[in-house]
Amino acid sequence: MIKVGNGRRGEGESEDRRSDALGIDELAPGVSRPVVANQGPFRFDFERRNRRPPRDPVNALLSLAYSVLAKDLTIVCHAVGFDPFLGFYHQPRFGRAALALDLMEPFRPLIADSAVLSAINTRMVTPDHFVRVGESVSLTAEGRKAFFRAYEQRMDALATHPLFGYRVNYRRLLEIQARLLARVVTGELHTYPVFTTR
Repeated sequence: MIKVGNGRRGEGESEDRRSDALGIDELAPGVSRPVVANQGPFRFDFERRNRRPPRDPVNALLSLAYSVLAKDLTIVCHAVGFDPFLGFYHQPRFGRAALALDLMEPFRPLIADSAVLSAINTRMVTPDHFVRVGESVSLTAEGRKAFFRAYEQRMDALATHPLFGYRVNYRRLLEIQARLLARVVTGELHTYPVFTTR
């Protein structure tokens, strides 16, 4: 059975352009995400994004996926020669890799959200992989391993870069995008070519 979230923003949210540009872990207006529903102790239902702590299995998976993607982009920033803690849109805060988060925005649905959906829909992650402590829901060690397999499969998937026209895996795409940003910073390019798929 498939359950689809309504994908609407919560009432009272700021319509600030910066927040809209960032996405702030939020569904785009009108976008629905299919999620498998189960009959076990946990259900893979998704109504809205919640975090710190995540209160359901889907949000626990999304939090983990975004953390791993941010870590990968922090490493890419270091490799390219950027300070990942100085960003353009995300404000600097102690311990937060603002530039990595800036670079991550277009890749959230393509890598993180896709890995979560794949892990759920292929049953790599099941309701047995979650535990509840108070209001918080988290993955067991076995559940994390299962999710990391889904994440790595997604990172190994090939995509065609719209600027260059050749196919590379998503891990390489992260580096290409960081190097393109470096060309913008040095003045070799006038605008940053954001990665998009067709």
